[in-house]
Amino acid sequence: MSEIGRRGLLKVIGSVPLAGLVPAPAAVAQAGKAAKAARGKAFTPQFFTAHEYATVRVLVDLVIPKDERSGSATDAGVPEFMDFIMVDPLEMQREREKRQTSMRGGLAWLDHQCRSRFDKTFLECTEAQRREVLDDIAWPAKARPEMKPGASFFNGFRDLTASGFWSSKMGIEDLQYQGNTFVAEWKGCPPEVLKRLGLEDA
Repeated sequence: MSEIGRRGLLKVIGSVPLAGLVPAPAAVAQAGKAAKAARGKAFTPQFFTAHEYATVRVLVDLVIPKDERSGSATDAGVPEFMDFIMVDPLEMQREREKRQTSMRGGLAWLDHQCRSRFDKTFLECTEAQRREVLDDIAWPAKARPEMKPGASFFNGFRDLTASGFWSSKMGIEDLQYQGNTFVAEWKGCPPEVLKRLGLEDA
């Protein structure tokens, strides 16, 4: 998978349709609280098998690796977040089952693809082999027809990873999000933003 910065990842995520895995904002908030509560404790997945959960932990860190700004998706609790999303009791059963099928089927597709190429599961593959497979499914519009199911899965998985990471404490700090910060004096939109929007003469 080609290297892409976190800001670039946000642009990519915002430009493509969701693929059945991404939950509603309320579910994201609830899952974030559950993942936070699980930090520092031994975590037992409610949905994922041990093999699936190990695969998820590797895959989310390929999507958002540790860098000089902050930790990886796993450091932020994204795998715990995903497990909660898969069993969210407040989600309608049909939507929950659809999300579970998309996730479980996609992880199985990934292992099947790796076995057919390298005779081993995604977890057993080298980093170069993993990236070879992900390169084929990282861009849905460029994916070959036989790769479309994997591209659809990975597209949704990447969105869900981003939802978990950037709703976590670590992700919010990574974005340098200030929230409802009191502003003593409003001086208008910064000139550099107006210029970028083409409104500097407005």
